[in-house]
Amino acid sequence: MVSLKLQKRLAASVLKCGKRKVWLDPNEITEIHNANSRQNFRKLIKDGYVIRKPNKIHSRARVNKRLDAKRKGRHTGFGKRRGTREARFPSKIIWMRRMRVLRRLLKKYRESDKIDKHLYHTLYLKVKGNEFKNKRVLMEHIHKEKAEIVRAKQLQKEGEYRRARVAAKRERAAAREAEKQKKLLGESA
Repeated sequence: MVSLKLQKRLAASVLKCGKRKVWLDPNEITEIHNANSRQNFRKLIKDGYVIRKPNKIHSRARVNKRLDAKRKGRHTGFGKRRGTREARFPSKIIWMRRMRVLRRLLKKYRESDKIDKHLYHTLYLKVKGNEFKNKRVLMEHIHKEKAEIVRAKQLQKEGEYRRARVAAKRERAAAREAEKQKKLLGESA
C-alpha cells in the first residue's frame, strides 16, 4: 500500500474540506498516486476518482422527543433538579415580570383616561409595595376604587344639594319672619 498522504492533503485543499472527508477510489490508486498537483486533482475530482464524503447526520429526533415530554411536565421531579429553586427560577425575575405587567396596565389605563393621574400614582406605589399579586387583582381593585370615587362624588353632590336646600329654606323663613315683623310694626303704628 503506497502512502497517499500528499495526495489526500492536496485533494482536501481543492475540495475545501478536511482530510477525513476525502475519499480516494481504491481501484485507481496508481493514477491517484501519480497525481501531484492541484490541477491533476481537479481532473480526478471531475472523473469521480476523488470524492468529498457527505456530512454525518446528527439527528435531533431524540432531543426533540424529550423536550416535548418536558414541556408536558415529565422528567422534572426532585431527582432531576440540580440547582436550588432560586437558581432555577429567581424570585427577582418573577418580581420584575410582575412589576412590568402591572405598571404596563396602569400606564395603559392612564393613557385611555380610565384612571386619573392621582389614582395612577397611588396605585403605582401600591403595586411597588406588593399589594397586588397579579393583573386580575389590580383590575378588580381599580373597578372598586372607581366605584368608590363615583360614590363619593355622588354623596358630595347630594350634600351640596341638601345644604343649598336648607340655606334656601332658611332664607325663606328669614324673609317670612321679616315680613311678619314688618306687619307687626305697621299695625302698631
